[in-house]
Amino acid sequence: MKCGYIRDTWDCGDTLEVEEKHTGRYGAAGQKREQRKEPTPEDIMRQNQWKRVRDLRRLIKWNFTTGDSWITLTYRKDERPSWGEMIKHMQKFIRQLQTRYRKYGWTLKYIWRPQIGKKGAIHIHILISAMSNAETRTEKIVKDLWTHGNPNMKVVYDLKNGDLAEYIATPLQEWEPEEAKSFHPSRNLIRKEPARETVRRRSLIDKQGRIREIKPKKGYYVDPNSIEQGINPVTGYAYRRYTLVKIQRGEMKT
Repeated sequence: MKCGYIRDTWDCGDTLEVEEKHTGRYGAAGQKREQRKEPTPEDIMRQNQWKRVRDLRRLIKWNFTTGDSWITLTYRKDERPSWGEMIKHMQKFIRQLQTRYRKYGWTLKYIWRPQIGKKGAIHIHILISAMSNAETRTEKIVKDLWTHGNPNMKVVYDLKNGDLAEYIATPLQEWEPEEAKSFHPSRNLIRKEPARETVRRRSLIDKQGRIREIKPKKGYYVDPNSIEQGINPVTGYAYRRYTLVKIQRGEMKT
């Protein structure tokens, strides 16, 4: 069997997300292949949730930036809607928001997801591409259009750590309907395929059976909190995932 592994890299602007793995075609020299295991339902659930967060994190990095708006739309206690009514409210809100953005020549991008509290109160989290001019800004427009309660506005300060994706993709609570699992992105969001590289004649595992040290691309450093590595229980081979962060001018990394 040939020795080597696959490296997929997703360009996310100031970060590069990297996934490395051995495949059936390229084995791992120096690594004794672990016995393959059938994934349990819990394994499948964890893997699906991980992929959901990963894909959403990249979608956010490709389409949003610091300074954009993270908003929670709430309802007054005496006006709590049914699920169907909430969907209609959001459809109307998005249409009106698009109309306002077009009026000013702006491009609207968004991702929203509804959630239900323990006591049954519905609220909606929405990430919006923030815009402004001498006349108005996104926050003011949202307050004008959302008439069912008080919008809670926050400014996005960091997209590198993926916290927003974790929050939006939170697993369903036991009291929430299956429909609450879905998040709703605008159709104009950019999606990218990875750059794939085959690293030949080399294994992720060294002669001592340890996963090799990561050598970052020039101009980047490895985010130590992003490193995930181990043995894939399904394939029996080593894998590694990590994020490279672009070094900004004047920033020193060792």
